[in-house]
Amino acid sequence: MLLKINNLKFIINLKHLPILFITLLTINVMSAQEIIEDEVKEKAVKKTDSVDTKNARKVDGVSAVVGDYIILESDVDKAYLQLQAQGVNTSDIGKCELFGKLLEDKLYAHHAVQDSIEVSDAEIRRQVDYQIEQFLQQTNGSMDRLLEFYKKEDEKSFRDEMFEINKSNTLAQRMQAKIVEEVEITPEEVRTFFNKIPKDERPTFGTELKVAQIVAEPKISEEEKQRVIDRLKQFKADIIENGASFRSKAILYSDDPGSASKGGKYTLNKKQPRMVKEFRQVAFALQEGEVSEPFETDFGYHIITLEKIRGQEYDVAHILLRPKVTSEAINEAKERLEKVRQRILDGDISFADAAKEASDEKETKNDGGQLINPTTQDYNFELTRMDPELYAQIQDLKDGEVSLVLSEQDRVGTTKFKILMVTDRIDEHEADYARDYLKIKQLAEEEKKIREIEKWQEEKILDTYIKISGEYRDCEFSGNWLKK
Repeated sequence: MLLKINNLKFIINLKHLPILFITLLTINVMSAQEIIEDEVKEKAVKKTDSVDTKNARKVDGVSAVVGDYIILESDVDKAYLQLQAQGVNTSDIGKCELFGKLLEDKLYAHHAVQDSIEVSDAEIRRQVDYQIEQFLQQTNGSMDRLLEFYKKEDEKSFRDEMFEINKSNTLAQRMQAKIVEEVEITPEEVRTFFNKIPKDERPTFGTELKVAQIVAEPKISEEEKQRVIDRLKQFKADIIENGASFRSKAILYSDDPGSASKGGKYTLNKKQPRMVKEFRQVAFALQEGEVSEPFETDFGYHIITLEKIRGQEYDVAHILLRPKVTSEAINEAKERLEKVRQRILDGDISFADAAKEASDEKETKNDGGQLINPTTQDYNFELTRMDPELYAQIQDLKDGEVSLVLSEQDRVGTTKFKILMVTDRIDEHEADYARDYLKIKQLAEEEKKIREIEKWQEEKILDTYIKISGEYRDCEFSGNWLKK
């Protein structure tokens, strides 16, 4: 049964390969994502054309057609190269297995279109913009070097290709999500799943820790906050009364590195939250051309202008200013936390009570400082899967020991201080139903989702036009792709 569980996990991980194919695009990906109309034909060469037969290359042929999509002969080799370029061990991924994964992707994408699953072009363009920004970081911002590396003639063709890849894969992901969106699992199903695993084949879970922290952030004076607010009000007055350019001011003054170079521009979608709640609330309440009053988020103070409404999408621009933190405030925060730590060491107060009393981290202070694992949404952190930064901070701590005061920078670059404690430790152990219920439930739910997807595939393969050519007709697929 353990082997089956591992196989299921591999299948689930393999489902995410299209994302790797997008974000780790290391070679020239051609038209495997194109929608076709009838037969794919090789380009004819006129008799009057001069042909260099010595340097002529065979046109990339079609290995499969799935509904309205095609898979080219080169796609599997390119997929291997893409994975290997990122250090993925492909020795255990067979050629037929990877080809079968591409068949699945096209099946999902085809039926996503048939089921009228919507993917907006604006959303895909944002994905492409983000990915290209990440690529450019590897070429020191040089688009020419990026195009040369990916063997593209111009930026437009590169963006067009990325657009088609992203759209196809997003459709596939949305289709998968729709298939399993109503899958739920009952406690009885979890118990049945666990009891079916032979005792000598039950999974082993690694050492797990519970970690709590107390955070001290430097205080910003009310005078400094008001200075920032007044400056934003001056920007707004200059824009409204004197016709100054909002975008120019964003480029010159905004503290948001992600948007300043683009004039502060973002596109928001009402159905797909992207920015923090306070930002969205202000943006969606504006009229076109209106400039907001200054308002606060965790990132600082903003003003927003609404440029255009396009259905559910809002084109906005913003200027962000962050109040300055003085060196005196930084020192005060550190000293304040040193005193809290000493009180804990002296036994005057427990760590949990100190967190409730003194921590500046609102997400954890009322829970005794306990950190929540973002992956499992519980308090347990498996040692081998812990965030490297957190692991480095607690690896030498004994249970119940309070760390020294540590400094780090938050998401906006502000220095803050914290102390940590390992509040509980569970050593490596064989799966126990009561103790590991959430993990076992996750495995059981994954298995149920896979069964649901397999059932959907079996039905849709029979209902969909599928043609497989060449060597891949000899593959032993897990699905009935050859309709034998």
